[in-house]
Amino acid sequence: MIQILVTGGTFDKEYNELDGSLYFKETHLQEMLEKGRSRLDLQIETLFMKDSLEFTQNERAKIQQACAKASSDRILITHGTDTMTQTAEFLANQISDKTIVLTGAMIPYKFGSSDGMFNLGSALAFVQILPPGVYISMNGKIFEAGKVRKNLERGEFEGI
Repeated sequence: MIQILVTGGTFDKEYNELDGSLYFKETHLQEMLEKGRSRLDLQIETLFMKDSLEFTQNERAKIQQACAKASSDRILITHGTDTMTQTAEFLANQISDKTIVLTGAMIPYKFGSSDGMFNLGSALAFVQILPPGVYISMNGKIFEAGKVRKNLERGEFEGI
């Protein structure tokens, strides 16, 4: 079984046609899994729906506690890309006996041209085969926590 923890991020943002703003309503994860025809044994829990730029240490502690109490040793976390590397490093310093993969999207799923479906599928594959540790999965690539950054000029994650 794979535990999925939802925290918001671009993955789950909606577009307000009246004022052009992005906001959160509910997670799109179940719809994405159905469209992708996932047949995995998953347990999904929404921790909160926030932009990762608004995360405090309290949110990271809540993610860490959810990972620690999860009955599964395979955990996928949907997360905003802006502070994903910070959360990954925080978790890597706290948890060493589980395989934890964070993923997200640069473009909201509801926009139709999102990278979210591909990132979700890749992350689900990686979480099943990687050894214990904390990782970031974006654009079909996998990175260890503490060895990755978001390249703002290129709009992608890269190893450091």
